Amino acid sequence: MGAWGYKALESDAGLDVVDFISDYISTKYPTTTPVHLTLSALISTMKESGFLGATFTDIDFYYDNTAMALAELYLMFKTTGQLAYENEEEETRDLKKRVVAFTADKTSIRFLLQYLTDIKNEVPDEEGSREIVLLWKDAASYPQWEKHLNDLIEALKAEEK
Repeated sequence: MGAWGYKALESDAGLDVVDFISDYISTKYPTTTPVHLTLSALISTMKESGFLGATFTDIDFYYDNTAMALAELYLMFKTTGQLAYENEEEETRDLKKRVVAFTADKTSIRFLLQYLTDIKNEVPDEEGSREIVLLWKDAASYPQWEKHLNDLIEALKAEEK
């Protein structure tokens, strides 16, 4: 699974989301411009780029992890005022410096909330399972992961109001 913790950002797939956002920023904004991210623009671009499914019936471990990582990043910014996710990569440190706002409309909050609720409810793919849940149920840290998922859902519900 490529994870060293129970959060989506503590996995290789989570780092892919961070890299995607970094690439998105460097492509869309000049290098010195402060960046105002919108969750709706990120979701739209991620759907077009194959980081998220086009519909909720497009179920995949990678899409689920991406939705969780986006929720983590958005809520991190709401709590700390910055994308304070740290790793050795220079572009990741640049996110912390350049992103000055990260906003969401109700539609994008509902989108993430639906994704995470589908994960929690184990809405199956065409093969009858939700891979991300199956993988975590086999892990010793499943209770922490499950609590984290529930905490993300509750935080997004509060944002939806």
